[in-house]
Amino acid sequence: METFRDVETAAYCPRKLYYRRRDPEASDPPSEVAAVRELAFRYEELMADDAALSAAPTALTPTQYRSRLGRSRARCDDWDALASPPRRDVHLAGRECRGVAHKVLEDPPRPSLVFTGDPPTNGVWEPQTVRLVAAAKALAWERERPVETAIAEYPAHGVVREIPLTTRRKATYRSALRTARAIDGPPARIDNDAKCSPCDYREECGVQTRSLRSLL
Repeated sequence: METFRDVETAAYCPRKLYYRRRDPEASDPPSEVAAVRELAFRYEELMADDAALSAAPTALTPTQYRSRLGRSRARCDDWDALASPPRRDVHLAGRECRGVAHKVLEDPPRPSLVFTGDPPTNGVWEPQTVRLVAAAKALAWERERPVETAIAEYPAHGVVREIPLTTRRKATYRSALRTARAIDGPPARIDNDAKCSPCDYREECGVQTRSLRSLL
């Protein structure tokens, strides 16, 4: 059974997934990632406590952060449960994928996943879409009822977005799942150098990243 992380990585770069599966030293996210993720469980504290907010690893000024988080709170129909979830870091196992939902909200059931990077202007990045769909499908399998939305949180930016599981998003998930299942050798290299530069496996992969100046 694939993991949420596997299908997300397959959507981002199948070659990266191939190398990570072969890496015996592949590790959990670094401590700075965990620190940012923990912000998703401290929203009310950060809104109320100046010292806590000043010391927190946010990407905005305190004023900007509270303004943006306030807008997220106003748009969320179940803010109390999101800010203080009854269940956190919930292991889900569906028919196709398994993994951890950082929060699970009820009535209706929805998984919430916490992302530590920057949010796009609207919606979520495509690999994150795949992970959200995987989590929602696993939750639906366990509950034996449809799950039609998921929540994406970018706590360093105070952004919370409810994501409908559209037909297009489900198709993107299915494509990534097929890719993850089919990998048995190094996939073709991708053309997007921007994805290669931060990759831990770029030297093994052999991709040569080039600057815009060199391309010109």
